[in-house]
Amino acid sequence: MSRVPLHTLESAPEASRPYLERALAANGFLPNLVASLANAPTALETYLTVAEINGRSGLTLAERETVQITAAGIHGCGFCVAGHTAIALKKAQLAPQLVEAIRAQEPLSDARLDAVAVFTRAVIATRGAVHDDALASFRDAGFSDANALEVVLGVSLATLCNFANNLAQNELNPQLAAYRWEAGAQAA
Repeated sequence: MSRVPLHTLESAPEASRPYLERALAANGFLPNLVASLANAPTALETYLTVAEINGRSGLTLAERETVQITAAGIHGCGFCVAGHTAIALKKAQLAPQLVEAIRAQEPLSDARLDAVAVFTRAVIATRGAVHDDALASFRDAGFSDANALEVVLGVSLATLCNFANNLAQNELNPQLAAYRWEAGAQAA
């Protein structure tokens, strides 16, 4: 059970309702993350706005989902690992074995996605103060300085939703149950 109220369209503060409607239309259900963020309309607005901006970055959907799953795994957010696993498999069309490796923080068979995951881990571990060789390796994989900053953008988005979920202790929505993940455990 969530430690904060999970709002519906009817129970949410007025300022959160347009954002809940948007999330419901986009997902076909109201993710518990969104339902809990509705307690703070500005936090919900920030999450959805930054997510939309992140979607316009120069990183591909597969690369953005690699950032999200990697960060969520590091932050111990099973809800976000599950949600982004669903996107990686259904929308980004990544192979299940590749997604499992991302979830497990293992080396990836796709060199570009591996570079994204490694760089994401470096950004988080160093709070952005990555070593010159980490940035050089990311560039050598074909990424630009803009892409490096877009990884930081993705990490910032992940931090907001991962920490909000960890604070709220949101249960996984039934629609995401097939993608369950727990920190320290291999994916189901």
